[in-house]
Order: sequence, then structure tokens, then C-alpha cells
Amino acid sequence: MTGVRPKKHLGQHFLKDQSIARQIAESLTGHGGYSRLLEIGPGTGVLTQFLLPAPYEVFVAEIDRESVAYLKENVAELEGRIIEGDFLRMKGELLPESPFAIIGNFPYNISSQIFFRILEMREQVPEVVCMLQREVARRITSPPGSKEYGILSVLLQAYYDIEYLFTVDKSVFLPPPKVQSGVIRLRRNEVETLPCDERLFKSMVKQGFQNRRKTLRNALKPLNLPEEVRQDPMLDKRAEQLSVKDFIDLTQKTERLWNK
Repeated sequence: MTGVRPKKHLGQHFLKDQSIARQIAESLTGHGGYSRLLEIGPGTGVLTQFLLPAPYEVFVAEIDRESVAYLKENVAELEGRIIEGDFLRMKGELLPESPFAIIGNFPYNISSQIFFRILEMREQVPEVVCMLQREVARRITSPPGSKEYGILSVLLQAYYDIEYLFTVDKSVFLPPPKVQSGVIRLRRNEVETLPCDERLFKSMVKQGFQNRRKTLRNALKPLNLPEEVRQDPMLDKRAEQLSVKDFIDLTQKTERLWNK
């Protein structure tokens, strides 16, 4: 027993299966040539132990004071590399020198927010391996046309190549969550910047999926698109039917007409 209690308000479900922890650690490929890792939410270090022997400098970000105290006392290799606080609010100077990979068992209640933060840091983060709620994992890795495909699917797939690796049963956690988990891997693609206004692209994606049952012609009304765009046959479709390229093309067309 570690004496560290999983806390519901932090969304903590501690992994207790050593073989799965090893499998997650071994899913790192080194893509992008990084030499540093940042583990988000290490808890009691079940995953961390399989990262430390690797040829990486390992840092951990942990908000739970009990976990921080446990790691400081029991994992000597992390001395000086435990970053205490909320990853979502951490200033850049607290994080490892880039490039660095991100790995972890993401708390279910903030996993989407973590991915939006990763998108902001995409030039620093060439690879991500993480475990999260299977429903969210499926959503992120889904292709256009599927019911799971959504905002995060489009935004992340614009900058990362994403794979669903394996499913993890809820019985291997303490306490067991109510749902299954999935492990995914994201590897930065070659897109440095999108060939369109990225802010407008993001607005179109978000607005389109906020009313995903409507056609884009109706869903995008709040954006006041030019008349020529509103007549585009692409707007007869729903957001889930458009690929990343389709959203880029729609954004480019809107930009052109607005700038006439």
C-alpha cells in the first residue's frame, strides 16, 4: 500500500496492472527526436518506473500533494524533476526544454482540455502516448463520416497522425472507473501551419460540430459567411462528413471572399 488515496475531484483512477504500464511506456517511438518526457499525473509512479530506464530525461507534472510527497520519498530518480501544479495552467518556463513527449493516464474529467493545451504547444510536442476514456479515444482517432468524429478529431488530426493502440479494462484500476479506457498515440505530422487562417478554421470546426445534426449551411449561420460560400454544395453536408482538407478548403474560400 502506498498510502496515497485516489481523489474523485481530481478524476484519479490509479493503474495497478504492471504489464499494461509497461505496454504504455513501450508505445513511445522517439518520433521527432526528443530526449525528454513529461508524464502528466504520475500518481504513485506505476507508469513512471517503466519510463526511467529509457534513454529519456523524465519529468512529471502532478497536482496531488499526496502523490508529490510519495514520489519525492520513493522515486529518487525524479529529484528536481517533479513539477507540482496543474498542467493546464503551467507556465512554459516550468515545463521541460523542448522538444519533449507527453505521456500519461489522463484524468477523464480534463482529458479534452489537456489536448487543447497540447495543440497550443504542438511545436514543442512531437509525440503523445496516453490512456483516457475509450469513448474519447475513439472520437479522437475516428475518420470523417463516423458518429464519433468531432471537434477534437479534426483539430488534432490536422497536426498529428493518430493511432488507437489498445483497450484497457476498467478492472485494472483503483478505484475502477465506470467505463473502459483506450490508449492512443499521436505523432506530429509535417504540417507547420495550415494553408488558411487557423483561427477561422478552428471557429468553423467548433461551430459546425456544436450543431452536428444540422447541415453546415444552418450550423455555420452565426459566422455570417459570404453568400457564395453559403451556396457551396459542401454546406449541404453535416460537419462529421467533412475531412480536415474539406474544412481547410472551406476556410480558404471564405477568406478569399471576405478579402475581396
